[in-house]
This record gives sequence, structure tokens and C-alpha cells, in this order.
Amino acid sequence: MTEAAEKKPEIRPAQIRPYDAIMLDVGDGHWLYVEEVGNRDGVPALFLHGGPGSGAQHTSRNVFDPERHRAILFDQRGAGRSHPYLARHANTTAHLINDIERIRSHFRIEKWLVVGGSWGSTLALAYAEAHPARVTGLVLRAVFLGTRAEVEWAFIEGPKRFRPELYDAFVAFLDKRERDDPLKAYLARLNNPDPAVYAPAAHMWNAYERALSQLAPRNAKLPTSFDKKARLPPTALMEAHYIASDFFLQDGQLLTNAHALARIPGTIVQGRYDLLCPPSAAYALAQRWPHAKLELVDGAGHDVNEPGILPAMQKALLELT
Repeated sequence: MTEAAEKKPEIRPAQIRPYDAIMLDVGDGHWLYVEEVGNRDGVPALFLHGGPGSGAQHTSRNVFDPERHRAILFDQRGAGRSHPYLARHANTTAHLINDIERIRSHFRIEKWLVVGGSWGSTLALAYAEAHPARVTGLVLRAVFLGTRAEVEWAFIEGPKRFRPELYDAFVAFLDKRERDDPLKAYLARLNNPDPAVYAPAAHMWNAYERALSQLAPRNAKLPTSFDKKARLPPTALMEAHYIASDFFLQDGQLLTNAHALARIPGTIVQGRYDLLCPPSAAYALAQRWPHAKLELVDGAGHDVNEPGILPAMQKALLELT
């Protein structure tokens, strides 16, 4: 065990602010918001947000040690502060991998640590398998391998078994003729160009996913009405775009290509009771990734704010630095 591994994760400042931020032209009409936080001379590290579509949150900076890391955070195409907002043209996994390389090249970084949770773990794996020589280590949370079976579990089969009241409310929102295949119906609505169709579906999808992400949500009831002036939840629309195309991955691609991770060390931080991304995917990946450490956090669900998740990620970063 290294000296860094023996240290306990430090409590991060309440607000870590970027020391620089830019809008980076990555082509296809897309401009990405990219920020740097921490130490300009620190260990380079990249953060990949989830969703797709959520954007990098201010709290995501707290994963990193501001004295030890030079952390790069960015909003993926169509997400957060990137432009054009919610744009889904030229927005695929391959485009995002190329964007990461464009960012790395722009900042003249030879190699870096890569951190990602949920969809961010999917993108981190896809990037590391495409460019293993550029990755010094991986810290993944809530592993999602981008398969249709995982989507069916997260939104249909899992809730049926563990949150049946939520599932019933989710399905009841649909017309009777749509209820035989609720996932297909929601994707059709979310990918519909008419705001009158996609906006209510986006609010329902967002509330449903949020409730499923927490082991003990404070409010586990789905809304029965929507304020037309309320901000549109962006993640639902971007997720629908990616789910409809199987995340632009071949089925089983990330496990099949896990041999590319052979020389990359890393840690998988996984909530034991994660309903959206259950431990089976993390376990399957760890079986094929020789230098992976799988850390199951008991008493935790999917969300990064579940007990024990963030400290485990901070500790994993210290061990790799």
C-alpha cells in the first residue's frame, strides 16, 4: 500500500471554484464548456458527468483534491453550459470520445486519470478502451455498460419488483394503448419534436428516475400535473436520444473490449442497493479487468450523495495519485 492509500480522504472546501474556463469548438456546430479546477501543476484528471445530458455539477469538483489534482470538467454535447443546448445532431458516443481527445490535446495533457459515474462510467470505459495509452487510472461509480437489458431493468423490471407503486404511476401516465410497452412509448414521446408531447413525458421520466436513484427518497410520489413554465429536465431528452440508439454501442461491446484495460489500474465504487445500475454489471466488469478493485458500499443506492459513495471515490483517487 502506498503512502497516499494510507491517508484518509480530506474534507473538501464547501466551494471549489475553477481557475479557468473556456468554450471549446469541437466541430459540427458544437461548443463545449470546459473548466479547470485545483492545482495547475497537479496530477491531470478528467471528470465525465452522467445522464447523458446532466452536465457537470459544481459538486462534482469535490471528488478531487484541489492541492493534488489538476481536474478538467466539461459539459458534454448538448448538456449544461455547452452550445447549442439540448442539440442531438452529431451527438453520439463516438463524438464524445473524440471530444475528450480534443480537450486533452487542447490542454497539452499526455495522460490523465479518468473519473465517471453512471453514464459517465460508460463513457469512461468507452474512452479508455479506445485510448488506453492516455489513461493512467480509472475511478468508476455505478457502472453502466450501455446494454438494452440494463435499460429494461432500470426502468421496467427493477421498479416492478422493488418500487411497484412508482412503476404503476409511471405507466399510468401513458394512454392505455401504450402501456403494453411503456419504455417504447416513453422513448417515442421524448423523441417527438412537439413540446406538448415531449415536455410532460420529460417531467415524469425525470421524477421517476430521481426517485429510483435514492435508496430512501424523501418524496417517492410522481407528479400528477406539470407547470408549463417549469424548466424542462434535459437529462430525460438526451437519455431518450441515446437509449433509442443503444447508446451508439454494440451489444456487450464494453465487456468484450475490456482486455484493453489490462494495464490500467482502477477502482469501481458501487452502491450495494443501486436499483438503476445494480452491482451485477460492476462485478462482471471487475472479472474481466485485471487491475480493478471493486468496492461495494453497503447501505447505498445509485446517487453520488448516497452514504459512503463520495468518500470512497475520493479515497480511490488518492490511491491512484
